[in-house]
Amino acid sequence: MSAPPDAPLPSPSPSPATPPSRSPAQPREGGRILVDQLKIHGADRAFGVAGESFLAVLDAFVDVDIPFIACRQEGGAAMMAEAHGKLTGRPGICFVTRGPGATNASAGVHIAHQDSTPMILFIGQASRAVLDREAFQEVDFRVMYAPLCKWVAQIDRTDRIPEYISRAFHVATSGRPGPVVLSLPEDMLMEVATVADVGRYHVVQPLAHESQLGEVHDRLMSAERPLMVVGGGGWNAQASTDLALFADAYDLPTVASFRCQDYLDNDHRCYAGDLGLALNPVLAERFRQADLLLVVGARMGEVSSRGYTLIEAPTPRQTFLHVHADSSELGRVFRPELAVNASAPSFFAAARALPRLASAPWRAWSEAARNDYRSWNKPMESPGPLQMAAIVAWLREALPPEAIVSNGAGNYTAWLHRFFRFHGYRTQLGPTSGSMGYGLPAAVAASIIHGDRPVVCFAGDGCFLMHGQELATAVQYGGKPIVIVVNNQSLGTIRAHQERRYPGRVSGTTLRNPDFAAYARAFGAHGETVTATAEFAPAFERARASGLAAVIEVKLDVEVLTPSATLSQIRAAAIKGKV
Repeated sequence: MSAPPDAPLPSPSPSPATPPSRSPAQPREGGRILVDQLKIHGADRAFGVAGESFLAVLDAFVDVDIPFIACRQEGGAAMMAEAHGKLTGRPGICFVTRGPGATNASAGVHIAHQDSTPMILFIGQASRAVLDREAFQEVDFRVMYAPLCKWVAQIDRTDRIPEYISRAFHVATSGRPGPVVLSLPEDMLMEVATVADVGRYHVVQPLAHESQLGEVHDRLMSAERPLMVVGGGGWNAQASTDLALFADAYDLPTVASFRCQDYLDNDHRCYAGDLGLALNPVLAERFRQADLLLVVGARMGEVSSRGYTLIEAPTPRQTFLHVHADSSELGRVFRPELAVNASAPSFFAAARALPRLASAPWRAWSEAARNDYRSWNKPMESPGPLQMAAIVAWLREALPPEAIVSNGAGNYTAWLHRFFRFHGYRTQLGPTSGSMGYGLPAAVAASIIHGDRPVVCFAGDGCFLMHGQELATAVQYGGKPIVIVVNNQSLGTIRAHQERRYPGRVSGTTLRNPDFAAYARAFGAHGETVTATAEFAPAFERARASGLAAVIEVKLDVEVLTPSATLSQIRAAAIKGKV
């Protein structure tokens, strides 16, 4: 691959005899050199919170056609950049200042790392002359960020900015994509250097070999109860299309790893559900019965493997075939019978050449898996006047297939993941890292990037207020996400764990909340409050018709903790277990 995913292919590279033309070296401030490189590498916007340590960069943005989206907190800015990376396949760009700005942004970098999302975080740093003295807001970011990203460095020479930026784009997008962090000393950005620009980066991904595809086919043909699992980073829309063709050709029941439900149309006849936190117990049992697992792109981490129980480590019970772009991931936890070091797009592109089965021997197995998903996907009633399952089911019918739906973390996501259906690649934005506060910033970024598409965010009351101030960013830049705040006046996930471990002993999980509809109106957004199921559809239509960013507060009793269990049931089971 030689271009960012979903981007037009570039013209063929010049032959060695005719080296590519280079722009002449010109004297420029470091800040301008940096922004010029972003333009060359295809960055179309940057998210951030302004700081005095990178004023030279902010000044350069004035003269370059790259909008700088001024966010209200660095964590939200980093999450917007991460969502940009997910949606475009190109590195999301974020700028923050040193010290507290950089530490605030770490949550977004952690999401990009665990979600395998290309992203570059630039941190304005103290001047070189005062480093290593614990200067004002000084942190050694090369130490702090080392475990959270693919590469972290500090640019100490102005004339090397093009080199570092080129490397950052290559590292962020190669193999298993991920975040890169670059520290920018303030005085380095203000120095003038005469240096040539570097050409646009290339995406470097390992390719599947024909012999390996043949072995995948042979292994499948020797199976009786196969399952395919898809997920991870580095995908694109074409890979999603090729996945659908492959699944159809082999009549192969296909399961999405955690929060990767949009990789295969949920109405596809082979889609069999997802490996989420609220896992369908019937699907879990199907994993135990499977005799072959073909895992493409997914790492099969703790959530997707249900605490490493669906697949035993280090030697799985099932025949385990693993396709992954990062060679270090192959055999890291699970020993595969066949390890294919290839990106998901290249694997499924090559798989087009495999024969289509006239009649798969496991057809009944595949149909049963699909029927299990359909049964699990049917709305169910819970106590009280407000039915979250019915609301989500209404949304899946009311929203067009191109709608983008985001969420953060919390028990409320169980209704979304179980009862919604995703139809196109990158219509789902959810953190596989399980980070709270992600849903709103991701929805703001999505609405800014895709202003012509509906964007809906699900957030719990605790989750929403972690980055609720980013409503101001949405309003400022014309974003129009509709945010559904599920308000049960509790940190529901932690309360559920609390009741299971210490039934009846409530501490630290009860929340006193504002009027969320009034909160939205204070930002210039539309606000609604819903207390019963019948009120939701009209409220949503009014929000959609407003033409504004909107918040719909949905008041849910804390008793309704999950789709399948109430608080009282969880507590009673815990008490019974302790007796």
